Amino acid sequence: MSTSANTISSFLNERVAAGDFPSAVYLVAEKGSPIFSDAVGNAVVQSQPIAATTETIYDLASLTKPLVTGLLCSRRLEAGELTLDSSVAHYLAEFDRTDKQVITVRELLTQTAGLPAWQPLYILADGERERAVGAIANLKLEYKPGTQVIYSDLSFILLGFLLERMTGTRLAQLARQEIIEPLKLQRTFFNPAQAIQTGIAASEIGNSYERAMCSDTGGTDYRDWRKDLIWGEVHDGNAHFLGGAAGHAGLFSTAQESFVLAQQFLAGESKLLKPETCQLFRQNMTPGLAEARSLGWQLAATKDSTAGPDLPPDSFGHTGFTGASCWIDPDHERVFILLTNRTHARALPFANINSVRRRFHSLAVAALDASETGN
Repeated sequence: MSTSANTISSFLNERVAAGDFPSAVYLVAEKGSPIFSDAVGNAVVQSQPIAATTETIYDLASLTKPLVTGLLCSRRLEAGELTLDSSVAHYLAEFDRTDKQVITVRELLTQTAGLPAWQPLYILADGERERAVGAIANLKLEYKPGTQVIYSDLSFILLGFLLERMTGTRLAQLARQEIIEPLKLQRTFFNPAQAIQTGIAASEIGNSYERAMCSDTGGTDYRDWRKDLIWGEVHDGNAHFLGGAAGHAGLFSTAQESFVLAQQFLAGESKLLKPETCQLFRQNMTPGLAEARSLGWQLAATKDSTAGPDLPPDSFGHTGFTGASCWIDPDHERVFILLTNRTHARALPFANINSVRRRFHSLAVAALDASETGN
């Protein structure tokens, strides 16, 4: 391992020792090739200690939003099957009501739809998957669509259902047919098989975090909370309720295969999108608002983004609640993958690791620049 990569690994080992997360795997790539990669810590601490490796599979949580849902939507935009400024009600009949019919596909993709950030659909939909869209449609908007950026899981849950209704195919199968199989990915999926559990990073014991979040929405009466170690199944409660595969969460993958997915958003590397479509991901579609967002991604131009100070403003990225992160610098064709399981083996509250992500990017950029100059 190079001195530069050692610096990154040493930093992440420090954060493991500090209790931010029990394990981390990273991959830093440039122009289509991985340059630095390593694994630190234990992917499983409780139950049986298992060391993380570069092949460890992580719950990517909200990285599902751009890497699956955003990619599938972009393919349909490219084919003319989906239109950004069409009303969501055109695809989801439940939204054909006075306050919701103005919401567009673009607003779902750019997090400007006015929907609440989160709600426990497993409670609001009375445990019935097909009632989830109606449950969201029944919620009061928090602001006029298009006027603010409020990051919402619900927007991408709706996009997942929109894709299913357009195609007549469940999201997991759609992802397998259009993304996973064409890219020949072997360790990327929804709902991992029980047989590979020991190769997956573990998560929280039970749903303590979400139980605390929904104490004011009937959560105290909900009977189906998970109580055991969440290991090999999706951590997110709404994704679990929706069958393990949803528009906002549920994808599992390794750092290497996450990198392959990230390449699909780079004009010079994508096998699934045209170069002109890839330009949309670096375009600020929310000018003047609190966050700079493109289709499915946040831009580094956003104040205090997890990109940090050393990525160009039109770099785009996303994080996941479990501790995952993916940032892409299109100018230099660089990809930065950092996967952790911060929800494992830690009492609440979970560590806020945004400063770790920023430092990781700065160290990685310095390492790449040094490798180019031979220093």
